[in-house]
Amino acid sequence: MSEIRNAFKKARSEGRCALVVYLTAGYPDRESSLEYMLSCVKAGADVLEIGVPFTDPLADGPVIQATSAAALKNGMRPGNVLDLVKELRRSTKVPVVLMGYYNPIFQIGEAEFVKRAAESGVDGLIVADLSLEESKDLMKHCRKRQVDLIQLAAPTSGDERMRELAEATSGYLYLVSRLGTTGQSKEMSDDVELLIKRAKTAAGDMPVAVGFGISSPSHVKRLVEFGADGVIIGSSILKKVVEGDGPEKVASFVRGLREACK
Repeated sequence: MSEIRNAFKKARSEGRCALVVYLTAGYPDRESSLEYMLSCVKAGADVLEIGVPFTDPLADGPVIQATSAAALKNGMRPGNVLDLVKELRRSTKVPVVLMGYYNPIFQIGEAEFVKRAAESGVDGLIVADLSLEESKDLMKHCRKRQVDLIQLAAPTSGDERMRELAEATSGYLYLVSRLGTTGQSKEMSDDVELLIKRAKTAAGDMPVAVGFGISSPSHVKRLVEFGADGVIIGSSILKKVVEGDGPEKVASFVRGLREACK
């Protein structure tokens, strides 16, 4: 069982859902991003999802787009992200998932990228713009290096498609709670409950983690009631970083999110 699956299993044994925290690598700068990551781990993050800055982040909302652009301006590149994970590994064993886009992987080469990621201490990959059908070769490389390749399911995914994604994914099934891009949302549609039920039926024993628009403890509590195995939160955390909150203030917010996971 992978370290990511173990993290979800541990959360379940404690009677709660897992908390997956997203931060952009290199924002606001390299050293500060490392501090924020470690503060979120100490505050209770079960998994760190680290965004690999990219010039055209199609699935990301304005907050993540802005932090990605700033990180790129600061010189953060895929190789620097892997070095950052390697440094992170000196201080924590919390599972790390890289979330990004296919072009940088293609430029480096699938086999080489996965090899370097595994050697750096990466536990999983999410490639937002790579379809299931196009991910077969990358999946083979990930399996060889024991890196989870996490698939995304959307509200538009029919039951059969959901089953295909669940069978192909490893680590967890990333369930997109709404159409559009990532970002904060004040309201959560009641349709999410049915969506989670459909995903869990398709996933079987595979954990289902919900992302996109999850921004507050009240959202987390609702998702727990709906049966989510994990929640993925990024924009609301990064917004606090953008507004100048230091690692301790951000950690306080993350602790509130973790408390709501029960």
